[in-house]
Amino acid sequence: MFSLDLLLDAVVIGVLLGCFYGAVSLGLSVSFGLLDVPHVAHPAFLVLASYAVYFLNENYAVDPLVAGLLITPIFFLLGLAAYRLYYETFEKRGSDASVRGIAFFFGIAFIIEVLIILQFGVDQRSVTASYIGKAWRLGDIRVPYRLLVAFAVATALTMLLTLYLSRTFMGRAIRAVAQDQEALRLMGANPIKVKQWAFGIATAVLGIAGALLIIVAPVDPTLDRAYIGRTFCVVVMAGLGSLGGTLVAAIILGVAESIVLTLFGASWAPAISFAMLLGILAVRPQGLFGRRS
Repeated sequence: MFSLDLLLDAVVIGVLLGCFYGAVSLGLSVSFGLLDVPHVAHPAFLVLASYAVYFLNENYAVDPLVAGLLITPIFFLLGLAAYRLYYETFEKRGSDASVRGIAFFFGIAFIIEVLIILQFGVDQRSVTASYIGKAWRLGDIRVPYRLLVAFAVATALTMLLTLYLSRTFMGRAIRAVAQDQEALRLMGANPIKVKQWAFGIATAVLGIAGALLIIVAPVDPTLDRAYIGRTFCVVVMAGLGSLGGTLVAAIILGVAESIVLTLFGASWAPAISFAMLLGILAVRPQGLFGRRS
């Protein structure tokens, strides 16, 4: 039976789940929101990071969060290579780069999924850590430690990335390249190099986000499909390029999913992100924190 306590429990879990969604959407907020790259392979890279964390945890007993930090430089290099290939193949040639880029990144996502299946099989994989499987009780509310970890890491990650983009020269260059590439070129910077660096950072963030993904729940090779709608919903709802807005929008999505799951069951929860995405595009296309052009 529905009660106020049940609703409160759903809201608390939803806020923590939303912070996790924020962490997995941060990279897309940079690659799609700032660079306008149709990075539909973002969730596939996320799942790939989770399997890399699983490999280190299973074979070398590395803590999942530490494993996420260890693979971050590798994913940065993957991001550099992916953007260079995208630029040379599509963006450099001009017309229809976004349309053809979608097909390109869908192809990358498919390749990643197949490689994961060949290496690890189709079964779900999970990690072990001292904070997984335990919970903190707040009155009648049971809060899993794994969600508290996701909340703390997502908040810290958002703050660090925001500071980097606002306080460092390269961070300001990344924001500038999203607004006026010609002005940036006149200042002596190479917009393509800046965009490649930014895409590398967006992919590097997935090292940590992938660790959170497998901490929160077991993963399988096709899990990326469940996060395409969620991540794009969060980024569009926030407003393209708004990192702080990304976290707020993710919390809104997390609370909405949690309440729907509590009231109507798990089968309805995945549809929420697509419904909210269509709603925000119809009512406020620039997003909650975006500016009208």
